[in-house]
Amino acid sequence: MSGFGLEEIGIPGGVYLKESLTHCTDPLKAIEEFQVENGILLPSLRPMLHLLDLHGVKRLDFHNSIMEGEGRERDRKLKELLTKSFPVIKIKALRPVVMCILKHMSHVEDKYLKILVRDRELYEACDTEVKRQIWKDSQALFGDEVSPLLTGYITNKEDTLFNVENLNNLFFSPSPKARRQGEMVQKLVHMIGKNVKLYDMVLQFLRTLFLRTRFIHYCSLRAELLMALHDREVHDIIAVDPCHKFTWCLDACIREGKVDAKRSRELQGFLDSIRRGQEQVLGDLSMILCDPYAINFLANSVVRLLQHLMNNEAMPRDNSVLVLMLRMLALGLHSWDMIESQLFREPKLDPQIVTKFLPALVSLMVDDDVRRLNARLPLDERESAITIIDHSGPPPDAYQAYLQESSVACILAMYYTLHTATRKDKTALMRVLGTLATCHQDRAFQDTFLHSLVAALIPMADDFATEDFCTVVFDEFFFTNINRENVMRHVIKLVWYVHPKLPHARLDTLQKALQPGPHQGEAIQALYEKFQVRLQEFQDIQNQPQPMTEMDSPLMAVPTPAPIQ
Repeated sequence: MSGFGLEEIGIPGGVYLKESLTHCTDPLKAIEEFQVENGILLPSLRPMLHLLDLHGVKRLDFHNSIMEGEGRERDRKLKELLTKSFPVIKIKALRPVVMCILKHMSHVEDKYLKILVRDRELYEACDTEVKRQIWKDSQALFGDEVSPLLTGYITNKEDTLFNVENLNNLFFSPSPKARRQGEMVQKLVHMIGKNVKLYDMVLQFLRTLFLRTRFIHYCSLRAELLMALHDREVHDIIAVDPCHKFTWCLDACIREGKVDAKRSRELQGFLDSIRRGQEQVLGDLSMILCDPYAINFLANSVVRLLQHLMNNEAMPRDNSVLVLMLRMLALGLHSWDMIESQLFREPKLDPQIVTKFLPALVSLMVDDDVRRLNARLPLDERESAITIIDHSGPPPDAYQAYLQESSVACILAMYYTLHTATRKDKTALMRVLGTLATCHQDRAFQDTFLHSLVAALIPMADDFATEDFCTVVFDEFFFTNINRENVMRHVIKLVWYVHPKLPHARLDTLQKALQPGPHQGEAIQALYEKFQVRLQEFQDIQNQPQPMTEMDSPLMAVPTPAPIQ
């Protein structure tokens, strides 16, 4: 063992031991004397050391455990121990002792932290508790540590969205609690600990990355991180985050699948209580509401509530919960613009969304119900009933116009369309799916929506046998943006499952349209190759000669002899 550093703190080290062994007459006795003089000075303990020797316990391990035990008693003792032991930190065998002392100190002086930062090996050996004290004064170093976790989080989300073989673990399936138990979120929580400064740094990273990439998954992480700290009761942080109570309330609504009157008052109270000078809080609140899980919950809730109002012949404008959900949708959908412009003002909801667009949307729902009721009538009564009004023509003009102008209208139209697909209402779906191609800011081509749409279309496989259905799904919707790689990947997943039902000409057209160009990424190239293999394997099975059954036997054509009289 190297003796570097021991002599500096008055402890006989390797140099002393070497000198003693060189000039002594009895080396074993010299070693024993060295152990006695430099071991733990407790006479009652010495007889036990021989017992430890017999059990194969190394003196180094024993001394380390004693140091560790004493080091947890109080900060003052730790500080004294650190002063004496830090000079030997470069001795690998003794380093764990020093690191253990550092780990249990609530505050490590800068002079020690600077040495740890300068030496990469020492920095890597530090526990997270020590690194936190380094990170709070080094945003760049903290960013380097956090960056792989943020990348891993986004990668996990995209893997779920694009996994062609995933039909069960869909993007919106996990509960809020299950999502924030994810590995990347929990690692971030551990790195932050109770340090408010580190938490603020992570939030700033998330805002910056959201602004740079427009990836809405950073908004999910903003909400999940806060609620993960809430689960652990890290009051030092949640008490100072102005979004905590709002996020907690929204999380409860998502978990329960509804916004009742009490929660509605709480959520509205948070939004209404933002005073002059506090407007910047709207930026973070908008990120919470831009989380795709929040958008999914709010949009689904609005569609369900409209159905309820329709059944009870009530007006949308008179329902305060509905108006609040539209307000929150508007705030979430304007998050990127708000943060980019730094103009923290709540966007005003166009009143005509409530007075014109929603009635047009409800009229489509009424038509759907009329068709369902008509389908239950006796055959001879159906035709006369359905011809009273056309329930399958193009959507009302107000419906189509607002899709192009309003993000709120667009999201509601998307979720109404999903609603029709989930119910396998072919007529309703064909009526509205094509209109989504003109959606405001191409929102209908976002991955979270396409993932859900494809999952709803796959169980409708039998309907793909008809060309009119294929025309709407592919020509009027998907093919309007087929040059985008993400759209290609979702269409490949759809065709992966419905191809046995597709007309041959349609399948040929799809194969050509889905072939990626040389400029496109490796992921889409590899997926297309797997797709081609799948189609070929199916074709090979179809072309195999079928085994002859008993009914196919030529003997079946021979008349059965009449019985002998």
